Amino acid sequence: MQSDLPKVLHRLGGVPLVGHALAAGRTLEPQAVVVVAGHGAEAVRKAVTRLEPEARIALQEEQLGTAHAVSQAMPLLDGFDGRVIVLYGDTPFIGEETLSRLASHPADVVVLGFEAADPGRYGRLVTGPEGLERIVEYKDADEATRAIRLVNSGVLAADAALLREFLPRIGNQNAAGEYYLTDIPELARAASHRVEVVTCDEAETLGINTRAELARAEAVFQTRARARAMESGVTLIDPDTVWFALDTYVGRDAIIGQNVVFGPGVTIESGAEILPFCHLEGCHVSAGATVGPFARLRPGAELGGDVHVGNFVEIKNSVLDEGVKVGHLTYLGDAHVGEGTNIGAGTVTCNYDGVSKHRTEIGANAFIGSDTMLVAPVRVGARAMTGSGSVITQDVPDDALALGRARQVMKPGLAARLMQALRQKKGN
Repeated sequence: MQSDLPKVLHRLGGVPLVGHALAAGRTLEPQAVVVVAGHGAEAVRKAVTRLEPEARIALQEEQLGTAHAVSQAMPLLDGFDGRVIVLYGDTPFIGEETLSRLASHPADVVVLGFEAADPGRYGRLVTGPEGLERIVEYKDADEATRAIRLVNSGVLAADAALLREFLPRIGNQNAAGEYYLTDIPELARAASHRVEVVTCDEAETLGINTRAELARAEAVFQTRARARAMESGVTLIDPDTVWFALDTYVGRDAIIGQNVVFGPGVTIESGAEILPFCHLEGCHVSAGATVGPFARLRPGAELGGDVHVGNFVEIKNSVLDEGVKVGHLTYLGDAHVGEGTNIGAGTVTCNYDGVSKHRTEIGANAFIGSDTMLVAPVRVGARAMTGSGSVITQDVPDDALALGRARQVMKPGLAARLMQALRQKKGN
């Protein structure tokens, strides 16, 4: 990847690659999730903890091959006797149906394979009348074996007891000097265990090793996400310009305009509309709400039903109750706005004092005049008003009008005299 960042932390669909493997595994409702971290282990641990707080982290201090990696995970599975499925953090597209077949297959060991259009340097799956006989790495294969097009994805399922028995028997007498997990099927078959292959589409097994492959994977992910959205009843005005995250949820009859970007953690309810050129992350938009164009919803933004957030408005960690109108050119951070309130253009919640964040509370059916600075912590009551251009530093009671601006001073004729003096000066 030509990067200081561990490969599995590069982002696809708004989340690290390892997040896709975790999400896939989560569909099986597993009893335990173990992530083996090697290169950049501390960064991987932090990312995994955010994505999957219950995951257990196994440290692989030396990277000595796939079997070695799995052996580092096994102590964290003490007492577990069910099926173990080994996934890879750089292979993001393994599907739920494929994983279900691996989990439920009656064989003692199940290997996931696929028919490769170009087998290249993949390990070959050598099968016979009784199932999978062995897996041969490309560098260890003869020409006849390299001609086989059924290849190994690396994904494997086996009972935990079987892994405990056979992992210690794997040697590293191969061209790379590594301990291959692919030796498990041959050892299991030699001990009269049943070993089989489950196949999937080649697209599911797409692995990522370069920036170019990451870009191609992003294109694949976005194409699938757009198709799923439209199939579920979402209108995408210009599908190719809408970008989804792994966990984006958009309800039916929602309308998504051109050039909308969804970061992680976004829920759009049915019937909402996101107008062009909006960026949303970590937010919830209720039914009937409209957002944009050119709006930004940051983490913690909660928009109630029929809320309108207009152009060049930014909302962060704020709740807007039903029917709130925020037309344009406004920042609301760390705020709660009551239902039916109108926020004038240029309003800012001054929520940060350089050290701490502070809350702004605005009651129902209030009217905030244009260019109001609300210096938090502060509360504006229900049905209260602020005058345009006000700086509000004290709580405003219900039904009150607050004016917090300098008194206007009139100087008759001064503008004309000033302009004349300036022109004369410029002429000199």
